[in-house]
Amino acid sequence: MKKLLVVILLIFTMAGMMVPQAVAQAAQKPVIKDPAEYNAYVNAIQQSNPAAKAQAIEAFLQTYPNSVMKEDALVALMGAYQQAGNASKTIDTASRVLQANPNNVRALALLAYYYRSLCAQGGADASKNCEQGAQYGQKGLDALPNMPKEGMSDADFTKLHNDLMGIFDGAVGFAALQKKDMAAAQKDLREAVEHESQPNIADIYPLATADLEAKPANPEGFWFAIKASQLAQGQGQQQILDYARKKYIRYHGSEDGWADLVKQAQGSQSVMPPAGFTVAAAPPPPSPAEQAAELVKSKDPKSMSFAEWQLILSSGNAQASDTVWGIIKDHAVKLVASVISASPTTLTLAGSADDIDDKKADITLTMAKPLPAKLVPAVGTLTQFQATVSSYTPSPFMLTMTDGVLLDKNGNPVGTAAAAPAHKAPAKKKK
Repeated sequence: MKKLLVVILLIFTMAGMMVPQAVAQAAQKPVIKDPAEYNAYVNAIQQSNPAAKAQAIEAFLQTYPNSVMKEDALVALMGAYQQAGNASKTIDTASRVLQANPNNVRALALLAYYYRSLCAQGGADASKNCEQGAQYGQKGLDALPNMPKEGMSDADFTKLHNDLMGIFDGAVGFAALQKKDMAAAQKDLREAVEHESQPNIADIYPLATADLEAKPANPEGFWFAIKASQLAQGQGQQQILDYARKKYIRYHGSEDGWADLVKQAQGSQSVMPPAGFTVAAAPPPPSPAEQAAELVKSKDPKSMSFAEWQLILSSGNAQASDTVWGIIKDHAVKLVASVISASPTTLTLAGSADDIDDKKADITLTMAKPLPAKLVPAVGTLTQFQATVSSYTPSPFMLTMTDGVLLDKNGNPVGTAAAAPAHKAPAKKKK
């Protein structure tokens, strides 16, 4: 909590958000007509010691609960608790400010940043904290156009406005990223990065992640990842670069150009990519029909894996499918597959590694004889068997097999000692 308060205090100080003194506000704020109330207010907010200041403002608010300066006093109290290092009181006071004025951007910014930080820490309440951070962030964005200037210069007002927008957009975008709403995360986090007066890794790296994890990926994410690595500490620098490099290879098809991109981004003074920035995407992979044709040319169907049969038979390439089916149909084969469901007479199985991962059946096996209860395989286990290929449907793919016999770990029919070679393990389908 103390560490979080230091971060919040630093951000608010950099943004010029510490409450102005009463004298500077006199021309902008309502006038206190009661001399005693006025003197109590001025005496409270002009205290130099943060703890004494907080105590004096609390006393003023207790004595004058309906003062025309109540909101200003609460904002000053929030700042005093910040300076005193009292995180819980700072957060509580921010809520009190919003009771006095639901559109107070200082309190909204503090709470948006606070709950976003709790969200980033994870834990059982992470989802709730993300949502609260996003709610305060959106309220802040809604209130920002009406933020009072309070005697600030145009330059100071613009800087404060932009830094607040960075806090609000950052909270909204970070929450969207946690929900894997990449489009919203990209939009809001980009606006946060664009408006912040100082580069902030807390927004730049999440923006890079939102860009690179989106489908399709946004190549600007490579630039933001490199800029984030420059702001990272220790091993974090290389970890971010390694993540971005792997994504680059997958997106571009090779590492060509990566070193030049890193050099370009690291040498730029701007956190934003230059106009027209892009990275050429790798050519699209061959279609399933093209892969099927190539497989049939290069490999005997008898030596193909189950996943390769599946790819060809579901590819839509009639010529390749007919070639493979003509060879394997009505033949007994040995396979290894994961059990999806099981009864004494019928098993549904996942034969390719992709379908095993997805727990999706792609084989229906009818046993030659009903299995004794003790031999019915458990769901999720890898099972060896021998059966005859009978029929298939291409979409969704399902291979129907009959005359099934379970095999033991040595490839022998269960209950016999006859030797039989074990079929190779399932392979992943080609992408």
